[in-house]
Amino acid sequence: MHLEWFDRVCGELQDSLNSICEKYDENGRMLIERGAKHPRIDFFTDNEKDDRDYFCSLFFDPHNEEFYIQTVDPEYGHISKVLLEDIEDIIDAVHQCFHEYMEDEDAISEVEIIDDGTDFEGLDEVEDELLLEEIDVEWETPEVTAYYKENEVEVSYQFGITEDTGEGVIKRINRSWTNDEELVKDETIIKFSKEEASTLIAMIASHMDSISGIDEYMQ
Repeated sequence: MHLEWFDRVCGELQDSLNSICEKYDENGRMLIERGAKHPRIDFFTDNEKDDRDYFCSLFFDPHNEEFYIQTVDPEYGHISKVLLEDIEDIIDAVHQCFHEYMEDEDAISEVEIIDDGTDFEGLDEVEDELLLEEIDVEWETPEVTAYYKENEVEVSYQFGITEDTGEGVIKRINRSWTNDEELVKDETIIKFSKEEASTLIAMIASHMDSISGIDEYMQ
């Protein structure tokens, strides 16, 4: 595995986060898991029960030599993979996750005081469930471009099969450019069985005439 970039970021990350955020310096901790197929850095705080509250996991893809974090759509359960291009993007992402976590903790503390000690331990379990494990996929196709508009947006898809369960996987990659010509990349992964695949194909095929093109709804 090519881990030079991963090791360099690990070496700089803790000091960089401490220097830009006093609260992180006091509370934030990081744990490096180098032996995984996609090495990761877990970020956490120590709570009053001597347990760890994890607030962010930063993954590294050694094949493509890129860092990413995963987010979960709370309504549909879709996993989005957000790529982080450089050390500044990585620091900003972890810093933002930390402050969102701290704000949630402050809000929970206020409710506990108002409700005279109501138990919110179940919230930690929900958060842990949302930290989905990395999906190992054998990609069967390269990225296939479905739509491209120069200097504005590019949408592509890739098909693969999970190594553990044999489920199908569709990865949607959305690249867009801001007014400052900055590239923003977002990835969404959907898993499905053979039975689901045939149903999806039939549903889409029977409603193709009703679907708008990208140019139509972007106007």
